[in-house]
Amino acid sequence: MERHKEKMEMLTFKADVKDIDSGEFFVTLNNKDAEEMGLLEHDRVKVSKEGKSITAIVQKSMSLVKPHNVTILTRGAMALDVKNGDDVLISPTGKPRSVGIIKAKMDGKTLTSEEMRIVVNDIVERRLSYIELTAYVVANYINGMNMQEIKDLTLAMVETGETIDFATGPIFDFHSVGGSPGNKVTLIVVPIIMAAGLIIPKTSSRAISSACGTADILETICNVTLSTEEIKSITQKIGGTIAWGGGVELAPADDLIIHVEYPLGIDPYGQLLASVMAKKKAVGANYMLLDIPMGPGTKVPDEKLARRYARDFIELGEMLGIKVECAITYGGQPVGHGIGPAIEAREALAILEGSTTPNSVVMKSTHLAGIILEMAGLTNRGQEMAMDILRSGKALEKFRLILKHQGAPNPDLKSEDIPLGQFSEEFYASRDGYVDYIDNKRLVKIARAAGAPKDKGAGLIVHNKGGRKVEKGTIMLTLYADNKVKFEEAKRLVLEEMPIRIEGMLLHRIPGTQQIVVDGSSGDFKNVP
Repeated sequence: MERHKEKMEMLTFKADVKDIDSGEFFVTLNNKDAEEMGLLEHDRVKVSKEGKSITAIVQKSMSLVKPHNVTILTRGAMALDVKNGDDVLISPTGKPRSVGIIKAKMDGKTLTSEEMRIVVNDIVERRLSYIELTAYVVANYINGMNMQEIKDLTLAMVETGETIDFATGPIFDFHSVGGSPGNKVTLIVVPIIMAAGLIIPKTSSRAISSACGTADILETICNVTLSTEEIKSITQKIGGTIAWGGGVELAPADDLIIHVEYPLGIDPYGQLLASVMAKKKAVGANYMLLDIPMGPGTKVPDEKLARRYARDFIELGEMLGIKVECAITYGGQPVGHGIGPAIEAREALAILEGSTTPNSVVMKSTHLAGIILEMAGLTNRGQEMAMDILRSGKALEKFRLILKHQGAPNPDLKSEDIPLGQFSEEFYASRDGYVDYIDNKRLVKIARAAGAPKDKGAGLIVHNKGGRKVEKGTIMLTLYADNKVKFEEAKRLVLEEMPIRIEGMLLHRIPGTQQIVVDGSSGDFKNVP
């Protein structure tokens, strides 16, 4: 290959595309080429081909890449439309301006609107390394953001992604901050709203640390990965959708930031507000209802924090031109009985089919839907109207239209047709008493160990919840898994974690001296009746 310089600093390289996905744009150069260009490991270069360009982070190798060649990973190759053997132009480039801005945020500086746009644009264009992006997330986690910064972040996230203009309105939306397992209510709320004649293009998330998100649940029975054009088209035809937000470029910076937050186990307060509202602004929402599950083991453990969320979401909505109302809901134990994608899909569809249980799912869904109906001015008895729509079968009709237009193999399937994991086991109460406490986090840990959300049939059913009287031998949990190894691990965790506590009227006995212990066994579960 004849190699040449352009403008004294741009060199031509032969592309070697590797089918390896990465969240960052990486290129690998031979050591000699890197030295000739004055590049060190983790320096940045501009890679160009026929008018398209990316900013990539440099890696060096003596043996993995030949001189005058460059290894480009899948994501970068797709952005450049590069194939093996294509020529690309590479030139050194400095660190983006956002690195200095992030450093200022780490020092506690309040960012301007322009600075926030620069940071978000560099995130979307993948000009930042994971280390730099992590620094940004941690800076927000430690130093926080004021409401103006949160507004600026929200608008920057919207501006750097796609938006949907439905040309008709008003547009309604619904979101839950999450944290309460089994919260499959979106699958019921959305078709109720659609059946009332309102427009609700709902984009939903996948699980980050929970057992499953709404997108994971619905994906067991239909496609949730829709383009913006499909979301718009389906909504205009039937009044709404339930789509995976990560499948479209609505506020794409949010998904990149989440990838950093997840392994750190943090969710900066201001980032959460911006994340939610950016997606709503991008679909043109005029009204939004926010569900704030509150209770032990949730993201919002007490009323003080719940009210802070409500106040700040309402204020941010006013700044963005979105009317926001909030519902603080009980999240101290699972919503319904099922936890896991297919199990929750079954439970939600059964309620749409007419089941009156689990009552917690029915009541929460109709109360939330009722608030939206009242926000729309359709009634001042929203929960009653929502219940009438649910009982009439009109919500089920709308749900089946969602399935049909989102590519379900069988839009008319019944709830009992949804398959659960092939491996299952029941766990029983080891004594008489009352269900005193349910640990949400431990239930989620068990469901994830069983394979949720990736394995759609994995999860568990909680048969008896807080306050219920149980007798020895009563079924407490049923565990499901698609994979034998994961099944065995989840079984071990059920007995080890003890996610449900059973108490009798006698809480403790304090023995005197010289007490003979006849049976030292403990625990509220056993896996034989």
